[in-house]
Amino acid sequence: MRDTITQERPDAAVPAIELRGISKAFGPVQANKDISLRVMPGTIHGIIGENGAGKSTLMSILYGFYKADQGQILINGKPTQIPDSQAAIAAGIGMVFQHFKLVENFTVLENVVLGAEDGGLLRPSLAKARKLLTDLSKEYELNVDPDALIENIGVGIQQRVEILKALYRRADILILDEPTGVLTPAEADHLFRILKGLKDEGKTIIMITHKLREIMEITDTVSVMRRGEMTATVKTSETSPEELAELMVGRKVLLHVDKKPATPGAKVLEVENLRVVDEKGVERLRGVSLDVCAGEIVGIAGVSGNGQSELLEVLGGYQTATGMVRVNGQDIDLTGRFSDGQSRRARGIAHVPEDRQREGLVMEFTAWENIAFGYHNDPRYCRGPLMDNNALREDTEGKIERFDIRPANCWQTAKSFSGGNQQKIVLAREMERDPDLLLVGQPTRGVDIGAIEFIHKQLIALRDQGKAILLVSVELDEILSLSDRIIVMFDGRIMGERLPDQTDEKELGLLMAGIQGKAA
Repeated sequence: MRDTITQERPDAAVPAIELRGISKAFGPVQANKDISLRVMPGTIHGIIGENGAGKSTLMSILYGFYKADQGQILINGKPTQIPDSQAAIAAGIGMVFQHFKLVENFTVLENVVLGAEDGGLLRPSLAKARKLLTDLSKEYELNVDPDALIENIGVGIQQRVEILKALYRRADILILDEPTGVLTPAEADHLFRILKGLKDEGKTIIMITHKLREIMEITDTVSVMRRGEMTATVKTSETSPEELAELMVGRKVLLHVDKKPATPGAKVLEVENLRVVDEKGVERLRGVSLDVCAGEIVGIAGVSGNGQSELLEVLGGYQTATGMVRVNGQDIDLTGRFSDGQSRRARGIAHVPEDRQREGLVMEFTAWENIAFGYHNDPRYCRGPLMDNNALREDTEGKIERFDIRPANCWQTAKSFSGGNQQKIVLAREMERDPDLLLVGQPTRGVDIGAIEFIHKQLIALRDQGKAILLVSVELDEILSLSDRIIVMFDGRIMGERLPDQTDEKELGLLMAGIQGKAA
């Protein structure tokens, strides 16, 4: 069966991919500059770099989304023109994007076949593809139900669907852009087992990531990009996280959070018996009670979909609930009749949402317009009844400099920034508002190592100024290193509370799975 779905294996002595002198500019911004790269067949090759270093642009050129201004692409030693994604697929290249390209109300099978039909009718293509998809799923341990609707499966399964799409199209070269950005640790471990299996079958894998632990665990070779240039390529076994971080950023980077013990003050946030029922009648929050004091960070750990998002949405003002929420001793309306995000901000609550593109930004608007969202009535931005756009742009330029947002152009639309720089725009807007309570969801999702260090320092600085911070993150190491107290959620309930120095990832993982008790 395998011969029917894979191409003949290339010569192991010839690079599966070779890029020679690739350059690409977007107006005055040089995204890629004279980049050369060799990726050997049957290997996992990591590409790391700061946000805006040009990693995704380079891979988009390889996949045919962009056309290089100059340079040459060779696939298995042969010069290859890749003007579009169809040409990339024909050359045996598949790509799994950071933000999945799936139709949510289609089944897994329909998504896999879509765009690769045998003719004008979808039904015969589906019938023919079903057995092949089942065989692929079993062969590579992807374990996906072909009849499941995308909207009903988790992000970890959705990612497997994207991999199946590439394999169904006979990809021998697989590009993954930030593949674990939305995965739990357990899902990431399963993905790595899948990737190792693909490698053993002779597939060539390129993985773009900012997570050095993953680079060290899964890759054979790693290339480092900085400011649009390729600065180093090394064997993973011959390097270290510290060396890679310095190559990425151009300076030594602190890989652990340096903080003093918290000195909590009065309770800023009090939550009692919070309940949320969604439009389908499913109870998403089941009697959640917690508090956050001034001068402390309370971290919420849990697998995605266990109530953390709904908790942030209620506290942020765009989800109704029953129960009680107090901020600085005053009740917050939970019915939605007298309260929304704007009134939350007036009460001293700032909110960094989990999904920056859907909830934190308007992608077609400029950076300076996005900085104004939710704060357009700020007297600093107003001149009588009108907004003072010059004052707003000047304020935005200051935030761009302090948060090292690249490119440093307040007129650029949000969609044209890299994912990590989009995150920094949201963080700059919310963290510099001097809030009493900061709600922050996935603060470093898709953010590079240098920016992670900066964001962590900013969160600790806010804590040390006496601010209350409620942190939701799927990164357990981030929860453990930033939090003063850790609350674990499962199935809409709080499973337990732990102190970071009295627990570990194993115990937290059990609680996240709904299992009480200390791990043996």
